[in-house]
This record gives sequence, structure tokens and C-alpha cells, in this order.
Amino acid sequence: MAKILWQPSEERMKSSNMYRFLTYINDKFSKNFTEYEELYQWSIDNIPDFWASFWDFADIIHSRSYEEVIDDLTKMPGAKWFIGAELNFAENLLRYRDDQTALIFKGEAMEQPRKMTYRELYDEVARVAKSLRDLGVTQGDRVVGFMPNMPETIVAMLAATSIGAIWSSCSPDFGIKGVLDRFGQIQPKVLFTANGYSFKGRQFDSLGRISDVLKQLPTTEKVVVVPYTVQQPDISGVPNAVHYEEFKSSQDGLEVEFEQLPFEHPLYIMYSSGTTGLPKCMVQSAGGILVHHMKELMLHTDLKREDTIFYFTTCGWMMWNWLTSSLSLGATLVLFDGNPFYPDPGALWKMAQDEKITIFGTSAGYISALMNQGVKPGSTYDLSPLRTVLSTGSPLSVEGFEYVYREVKQDVQLSSISGGTDLNGCFALGCPLKPVYAGELQCRGLAMKVEAWDENGKPVINQQGELVCTAPFPSMPIYFWNDPDGKKYHSAYFDVYPGVWRHGDYILINDRGGVIIYGRSDATLNPGGVRIGTAEIYRQVEQLEEIEDSIVVGQDWKNDVRVVLFVKMAPGYELTDEIKKKIRDVIRTNASPRHVPAKIIAVPDIPYTLNMKKVELAVKNVIHNRPVVNKDALRNPEALDYYAIIPELQED
Repeated sequence: MAKILWQPSEERMKSSNMYRFLTYINDKFSKNFTEYEELYQWSIDNIPDFWASFWDFADIIHSRSYEEVIDDLTKMPGAKWFIGAELNFAENLLRYRDDQTALIFKGEAMEQPRKMTYRELYDEVARVAKSLRDLGVTQGDRVVGFMPNMPETIVAMLAATSIGAIWSSCSPDFGIKGVLDRFGQIQPKVLFTANGYSFKGRQFDSLGRISDVLKQLPTTEKVVVVPYTVQQPDISGVPNAVHYEEFKSSQDGLEVEFEQLPFEHPLYIMYSSGTTGLPKCMVQSAGGILVHHMKELMLHTDLKREDTIFYFTTCGWMMWNWLTSSLSLGATLVLFDGNPFYPDPGALWKMAQDEKITIFGTSAGYISALMNQGVKPGSTYDLSPLRTVLSTGSPLSVEGFEYVYREVKQDVQLSSISGGTDLNGCFALGCPLKPVYAGELQCRGLAMKVEAWDENGKPVINQQGELVCTAPFPSMPIYFWNDPDGKKYHSAYFDVYPGVWRHGDYILINDRGGVIIYGRSDATLNPGGVRIGTAEIYRQVEQLEEIEDSIVVGQDWKNDVRVVLFVKMAPGYELTDEIKKKIRDVIRTNASPRHVPAKIIAVPDIPYTLNMKKVELAVKNVIHNRPVVNKDALRNPEALDYYAIIPELQED
């Protein structure tokens, strides 16, 4: 039985947006719901009613109302949402125009953060939007950012989307080919770039790479260069470049012209990791992202105007888009750029103390790293305003849950959340009305008809299975770029179960509605024909101080599959027989004998994608002498070279 780590007080529950919404639904539909699971069941049984109710509850700003919520609930992909409605995404994010702080920017090397009010944000967007219009940017044009996580990135996105242009971004630590693999497919008209960025105390130049990138982006008519520091950068080597301050209009008192567009007008182009070829370009709609993000932020995260929300992310990860939508609720957003362990492992927690952060978002890997380094934020910093911690990116171990409650704060809601870039949101996430159990995501998202399916395609409870979603949802991609017949889109999610979204995660849904994530189903291990999720092994290895990082794959061996665990040793340790025995004993005791690796091998590094996900499939391909199609999608592609030459992999 999983351990309860936190229980919301009655006061906390009744002051939550989720409770308000539950009461709203009770009143509107003459229901008597008292618990989340009742509301959830109603939401998946009555999807059009749910979204129509949320539209009103969230006060979606629109110039024309919808005629129908959804045209065909059985159609996936291809269902049309909020037919006839017209709105503007940026207008909904700029509904507040007062003197409350909208953005706080803290770069790792900055002594003092930079702040911008909602009034200043609106004015800045108005100036940039006017300049984009004067340049000829119009509906459907692509405007892109090669930017750090700083205020001007959000300004550029809002300015572009106010016109109806499509926004796409990637982080400045992407290499030239990584940028071209993405922007080269969508042919941007305008590119925003900072002149550089900072990481681990070092300054990196971006303009040299941008000059090389532009040679293969002939459609780019203007490059707007934002100074990362106060010094005005030299842009003489960048074609069609202009300084940000010179680009934006100098006129005072401008009003933003918010183009009123159909609900399904394209808003964002997001990218798959690209480890099996060119990244897939997923086009998401303005209305779909708006209502989906607002549902997750308002109801599941319980975000309110008085909150200060932070998520550790870059502009190349969907959590940047998700965080930015917090503007729609008038909260204060904290933007951080740099290394979370610079100048010391407490850097983000000091920022949380200084800025009185109430909702702190990060990755499971970050929490694991804190735990392994013995960091104790709760006893070092004043975290009294903090009430919610969010974790995503990979499954958070039971030990990670317990660490947060032991060393960060006891009275905090820890919401492990899981979804994907594909939907720019979550399938499973937090709920302020429910307790937190160690190792579990609290619930499935409202109106997300998520199930775990066994190998026969049947839904199962309290049993591991494939994560599927059996009904459409608004934030599904409207199409993939350069995919006129929809084949790429279909093969990504619908080839296995026609008409059902197969996400590629291995999960368990228990009888109280909690969700456990076991890792990617395409990386599931099958020793002796028994399916094992890689997260079950990582969960045990993460506890060991001798191990800094690890990756586990299945190796085809003698007509079966054997489990191979690669470990990157922590400084000061070598992989000895004694440590191997310790690893096996921990896994055998806390998981099962079949989880115990047949091989444990030390490696110098663990390969990650640019979005900081372990690439189990790439390692699996390398050890089987199969090609890795696109190493440029990796943050550290050189790490793969070692896996191709390991003699132990050819031994019993």
C-alpha cells in the first residue's frame, strides 16, 4: 500500500479553484459531487458539457461565440472544436494591464533580477507587434525565437500571435544542425535571437551560430537581436539584423490589434526529439492550447492571481509554453536562465526564497540530483510561501517524493505531472482535493479519457499497460507540418489502435484514480517475455550515492532479451564487484529478481536529448549495431560512441 505523504486541509480544498469548479458543475447540472473522481468521471462521460462549462468558468475572451463544442466525439484525429468561435490567444494572456509584476527574470550571473509589470508587458508587446506588422508579418507567417528563457522571448511570442503569426522556439544551446532541422522545415519570416547566454558561469555567443544558420534560412527577412546583458551587441556579421531597441516602435500609448481568429488557427509549432530522423513538426491550435493550459493551470495547479509561479525550463521544452500561459490568470512568472546548480546546488531555492515563489516546477532529474548531493533546501532557505512543487520530464521515484517532504517542505502539494510535447500538456497531474501518495501522480486530467490497456487492447486497473486516450481533446495537434496526407501524424499515435491515441508510455491506473508511470513503452524491457518498465530500475539506482546517473536497455541475447544497466559513477567511485552486488541487491529487494540486470557496465556519460530526456532507444540501437539517424538531436552525441565498443556486451 502506497504511503500518504500529504493530505490537503479542508480550508485548502475549499479555497481551491477545483472546488469552486466542482461546486459550479453541481449547481449547473444539479449534481452532488463531493470528490474529484466523481467530477472526473462526469467530465469524460460528458466531454462537450465539460468544455462548454470550462469556457464560461475560465472567462475565455472571444469576439464570437461557438456554435458547437465538438463536431464528432468519435473522430480522432480530426475532430473540430468550438466551431464558429473567434478569439486571440495573446489577448487572453494580456487580459491584465495593471501594475502587478508579470515577469521576474533571473539569469544565473545576474546580481539583481529584472522585473516587468503587466502594464509594461502590454506596452512592450504593442510596440513589437506594430513593428512586425510594419515589416509585413501576417496571419500564418512563422516567427521564431533562438532565445534564452527571458522576458523578450515572451514579448516576441505574444506580439507574433496577436497578429495571427505562428510561433516556434528552440533553446540557444542547440547546435546549428539542431536549429536547421527545426526552423529549416518551417521557413520563418522573422527570427528573434539573443546575442548569447550564460551557463555554469561562462558566457556563450549565439550570433556566430545564427550567421551560419541564416545561410540556410533564405525566407528570413529580419533578425531581431536582443541583448542578453546590458551591452549592445555587435550585429555587423549577421545578415538582415537589427537591434531589439531599434526594431520595436518608439510610439507611446499603442494599442495591440488582436486579430480575431478561428479556434483552430495555428499557434505553436512544437518538435519531437528527432532521435529517429528529422524532428516532427507538430502544429497546435490557439484555442486548443489556451483552454487546455488554462484548465491545467487554473484547476489542477490551483494557480491564482496572487501566486508566483516558476518552472525550470528552456524555450526548447513545452514547459516554457505551459508556464507562459500562466499570464492568462494574472499570476507572476519567474523566468530563470542558466544552470540550476550554479553557483551552488541551492541556487533555485535561494531564488524561491527571494521571490517568494508559491508554485515551484522542475524535473524529476533535478530532484534526484539534489537528493544525491544531500541538499536540504527547507532548512537552508525560508520557503514559507511555497505551497506546490511540480515535477515532470521523467517518473519521480518514491524516494524523490519522500525527499521533497523530508528536505523541502512537509506542508506542500507535490504534483508529479506527465504528458508530452505532442499535446503541450498533461494526461495525468495534480489535484488540490486529493492526498499525495508516494510515487503516484494524483489523478488523470479532467476530460482526458486516459486508460491503461493490456496486450489485448483491453482497459485494466491496478495492472501495468499502455497509456492510451480514447477520446479527442482540444490540444491535440491540428496537423503536422509538411504532412499533407496526414501519414506522419497517423503513424505517430494511431497505427497501433485505430482511432485511439497511443502515447508510448507504460502506466498503471489504480482503483483510487492514481497513476504510476513506468517509462516509455517502446523502451520496455522484456526479459523472459515479462514486461518491465525502465523507471522501476532507475528508482532503485537513484538511491545509491555511488551512482551519478544511469541508463538501462534490453539487449537481444541468445533468443531472449537481457537487461543491461549502464552506470556513470559519482566522483570518487569506481565500479567494483562489491558495488555491482550492492546494485543487484537493492534492485532485487525493492523491485524483483527479474528486474536485476544481467550486465552492469560503467560508462563515461549518459546520452540525453536536447530536452534532457535519456535516449534509451539510441543506446539500444548502438549496441545492436543499428544506425542512430539523427545524433544532432542529442545534447551530448559523443557519449554514444563509447557504447559501440564495449567488449563486455559480447560476453555471457
